[in-house]
Amino acid sequence: MSVKDLIKGAAPRGAREQLRELLVRYGERTSDRRPLPDFLVIGTKRGGTTSLWRYLIQHPLVPRLFPAWNTKTSHYFEENWHRGEAWYRSHFPTRRQRDALERRHGGPSKVGEAAPLYMFHPPTAGRVAELMPDARMIVLLRDPVERAYSHWKERRGEGVEPLDFADALAAEQERTAGERDRLLADPSYFSRPYDWYTYRARGRYLEHLEPWLDRFDRSQLLFVASETFYREPAATYARVLEFIGLPAYELPAYDVFNDRPSRGMDDAVRGELAAYFRPYNAALADRLGMTFDWS
Repeated sequence: MSVKDLIKGAAPRGAREQLRELLVRYGERTSDRRPLPDFLVIGTKRGGTTSLWRYLIQHPLVPRLFPAWNTKTSHYFEENWHRGEAWYRSHFPTRRQRDALERRHGGPSKVGEAAPLYMFHPPTAGRVAELMPDARMIVLLRDPVERAYSHWKERRGEGVEPLDFADALAAEQERTAGERDRLLADPSYFSRPYDWYTYRARGRYLEHLEPWLDRFDRSQLLFVASETFYREPAATYARVLEFIGLPAYELPAYDVFNDRPSRGMDDAVRGELAAYFRPYNAALADRLGMTFDWS
């Protein structure tokens, strides 16, 4: 039985937690042997990041995160910044493990994580630039109207959103007032409201991307419309592999993960959101030199 199987539930809960804690400590003690990530999938939430991550870890030269962390992200640059670099490095394989993988498959290994809050979280671009100035970032951008409704459906399904969609949009400004400023002022602060209830704010993509565009060369940022990814998953996957420096690899299937279709939105709410986002979308397209087939 593998360590991963034990952590996932093949042992009693107490034993699993104890084993996990031992693995975390081991990962931290060996952190100097664990290179930092080569790439990050930084957004957007409800834009296909889970599917892209599942595709990436099927590539033989992309090792999964360390067994203690059975997830697609560490949340280091937003929620866990206070834990320090050794804790972050503990999530990734050692150089020796990567060397063995490269010998076995005859190519360069690439390590990363997918964290859709990274793009939106105000201090993250600066933190990434300081720690990993050569990293490459993949940015999925979905029609912000559809993204907002899918975000609300997820929060509703998780039981943290008591309001209907129209009321949640109306309450957003009051719910999140001051949170962005506090995140910028206090490095140890993490805001649940800023993560949970920012349906409209997250779709103003350009204001959240400017810190990344300011700190990284454009060649380090790959922007992909989520609709293109949904429509052409194999071609998009191939493009991402080339961007992060991996050899081509064809998957047996390109399944959709974590899907929450946005059908059922009230037409009046949809129209109001489309009008709201129109100037923001135009500014984004102009800044990136891209065309988006959004409402």
